Amino acid sequence: MTTRTLFATRFYDGVIADDALIAELDAAALDLAAQDRAGRGWCKAHAYPGYTSYASLNDLPVRSPVFDDLRRVLDKHVRRFADEAFLDLGGRRLKLDSLWVNVLKGNAGGHSGHIHPHSAVSGTVYVRVPEGAAGLKLEDPRLPMMMAAPLRRDDAPEDARSFVYATPKVGSVFLWESWLRHEVPAGRAKSERISISFNYR
Repeated sequence: MTTRTLFATRFYDGVIADDALIAELDAAALDLAAQDRAGRGWCKAHAYPGYTSYASLNDLPVRSPVFDDLRRVLDKHVRRFADEAFLDLGGRRLKLDSLWVNVLKGNAGGHSGHIHPHSAVSGTVYVRVPEGAAGLKLEDPRLPMMMAAPLRRDDAPEDARSFVYATPKVGSVFLWESWLRHEVPAGRAKSERISISFNYR
């Protein structure tokens, strides 16, 4: 008898090793947080614990050369992930659809569980990761259909767990298919965590 693992979910863990680019992205993110009045207003109105450009700026690669530099780097990572996920794109390439900055307060900032509709691949680049910052929590997409299924044992391997935590470092590039539910739990850091999230379609 054999037991096989079926319906694997691909998760990409890459890195941007360009320290100068990461430093430029750090400075650009903080500059946006200081200058983007509309974004700060949205964050205040929605009790967002920090700053995000998600609801205020949708043209960062056009607005600033450093975000266009990032786009070119991400294009290569996304092409690699699409190949490793066996995505049949009909000879076309996935294209960056949206990109936004997140500057989260260390011990309060987080995002509840969500997916990214209308996209094929989503991801995050980690620009500043202070000690105690929370990672990314990924949810088994079958969870809503498990009904009366027992919990998994503590010794279950990663591919059998209901939740998997990915721990980033500065320069980490995480990619996943956009239907994969994920969240960022609040961390215990004493300083801000900076990341840049994006969607490809």
